[in-house]
Amino acid sequence: MIRFKSLGSGSSGNATIVQARSGSATTHLLVDCGLGIRTLDKRLGQAGLLAEQVDAIFITHEHADHIGCARTLALRERIPVWMSEGTWLGLGQPDFDGLLRVAGDGVDIELGELRLRPFTVPHDAREPLQLTCTDGAARLGILTDLGHATPHIIGQLAGCDTLLLECNHDPQLLQSGPYPFFLKKRVGGDWGHLANGDAAAIAQALLGHGLRQVVAAHLSEQNNRPDLARAALAATLGTAVEVHVADGPSGSGWLAA
Repeated sequence: MIRFKSLGSGSSGNATIVQARSGSATTHLLVDCGLGIRTLDKRLGQAGLLAEQVDAIFITHEHADHIGCARTLALRERIPVWMSEGTWLGLGQPDFDGLLRVAGDGVDIELGELRLRPFTVPHDAREPLQLTCTDGAARLGILTDLGHATPHIIGQLAGCDTLLLECNHDPQLLQSGPYPFFLKKRVGGDWGHLANGDAAAIAQALLGHGLRQVVAAHLSEQNNRPDLARAALAATLGTAVEVHVADGPSGSGWLAA
């Protein structure tokens, strides 16, 4: 059984805890760690967990809202940290005291009751990776921080029951919003972030491959609203898929994958 909970989603910091249980065995994976250490400890506690229960950390890319306190947490609790070599280089090659593990596109990672498969995405980072997680029964896809979909991404996500999916911005709000022109161009570009409609198109492409639940994530506080993200997904997916929205500061409740 897989369940997951967003601990925070958006420019204020991203972190998702994934839990897999089989009999008496339980595995916890923290995907991204873009919060301060005190905030992370608090939100793990609110989720009914202690930091020492985290078995591994997976960092998708080096941007501050995803890396956050990862090194501090890893060193304090002696937790292995997975990331691409490019992400490590992009961070300035920090010393993880033997806890660093290098992840690569399409190379499976065995982690207790979970099997992870990272895959590359187009984003303005050194070597960004997103991933799928499975316990052999359910399959969760995590897809945030990308500018556009590729056939490779759709192929990697085919067969996912649940998708944590970036719905970063509404194009009209982005264009009329407070961002300077260069930042609007970056966010809305092919190597930036997904608009609501683009996210809905990705989910639609996966409808025939078992998708039953989507959690809209990484919403911009300035350039999107939960009702707009939900409406865009509902307009495309109808009632075929259950839709949730992760709140920026507080994330989501526990959801079964």
